Amino acid sequence: MARNIGAACRRCRRENLKLFLKGDRCYSDKCSFERRAFGPGQHGQSRFRKMSDYAVQLREKQKVKSMYGMLEKQFRLTFEKAEKQKGVTGENLLVLLERRLDNTIFRLGFASSRNQARQLVRHKHILVNDRKVNIPSFLVSENDEITLKEKSRANPIINESLEAVARRGVPSWLELDKDNYKATVKAMPNREELTMPIQEQLIVELYSK
Repeated sequence: MARNIGAACRRCRRENLKLFLKGDRCYSDKCSFERRAFGPGQHGQSRFRKMSDYAVQLREKQKVKSMYGMLEKQFRLTFEKAEKQKGVTGENLLVLLERRLDNTIFRLGFASSRNQARQLVRHKHILVNDRKVNIPSFLVSENDEITLKEKSRANPIINESLEAVARRGVPSWLELDKDNYKATVKAMPNREELTMPIQEQLIVELYSK
């Protein structure tokens, strides 16, 4: 499976925004973005240059792609699916991204980053409605029950992440039973719960050209 193997911290610095790609490190003083809050490369500290409308739209799309750990083809297919749904295309896109199983695992605190969550799903640690699901892009639905496999509950990485979940909080559309390593999808996510600074309309404009 194709994946982005570039340096995660460089992506945060390129977007001038902390994308929380490296889990707990992003909350510590070791975070590269905190220590070097300027673009990567030789000219990263050069003076600000005004970007064209196209460049602004492109950077917004790249930012969201990096945030959710997706490559171009998969992101474009998700946009096309959002476009076919009723409602506002930009909001539909963000809801589809939030409903991804790897993102849901991250939101619940079973993993400290979306990349780590993707590994848990790929390695069959996760059950959805008592069935093994190893597809990170699987879309959760209302009333789905998400459970950590019995043998995986002693994993120290998972337990450390669950202990730190209070720092991030669990969104209101999910309900976590931390003691029993399970969660329920109470409702579909909504735009108001996404606190990251995303301007989804720029992505719509880019793909509509």
